[in-house]
Amino acid sequence: MQKTTGYLAGQIIVAMPQMQDERFARAVVYLCAHNADGAMGIVVNRLMGGISFPQLLGQLNIPATPACDDVRIHFGGPVEEGRGFVLHSDDYRQENTLVVADGVALTATVDVLRAIAEGNGPRQCLLALGYAGWDSGQLDAEIRENSWLNVPADPELLFGSDMEHKYQDAIHRLGIDVGLLSAEAGHA
Repeated sequence: MQKTTGYLAGQIIVAMPQMQDERFARAVVYLCAHNADGAMGIVVNRLMGGISFPQLLGQLNIPATPACDDVRIHFGGPVEEGRGFVLHSDDYRQENTLVVADGVALTATVDVLRAIAEGNGPRQCLLALGYAGWDSGQLDAEIRENSWLNVPADPELLFGSDMEHKYQDAIHRLGIDVGLLSAEAGHA
């Protein structure tokens, strides 16, 4: 029997409809780390405007190839927006790759971008600039305050290309109608 830790690394959190912070309104966030020290995640349902993958590669002096054309850049969160993170299937690993959960890993090196450009990268990936971060106990408090719902992660929610419906799809996986969600937290 697997011991549960109470932490949500490897799972998705979904912002409740009443989320006041514009950076996280209707956000779907994959948690790459969550422990007593805090939490770190990647927003998986928002695209960045203003820069394409070939343009990003050009800034890094990496030649773009036709394999780059379908790679979109996501807004990963408001922390370190100039830093790149690749959330990906675990078929690709480097020394600095963090295996988050079964089937999902995170790499934040230029080498993974080069591998993607060359067509040698992971089978599935999501490139994000920035990340979402919480200090010790901060995310736990936000969950208790009814700001987030917890949803099991799956490849379609993580890597699917339908940004317009990802928020709704995540909530529907819980069997919940978004219109019936309350801003009030219940206590027994």
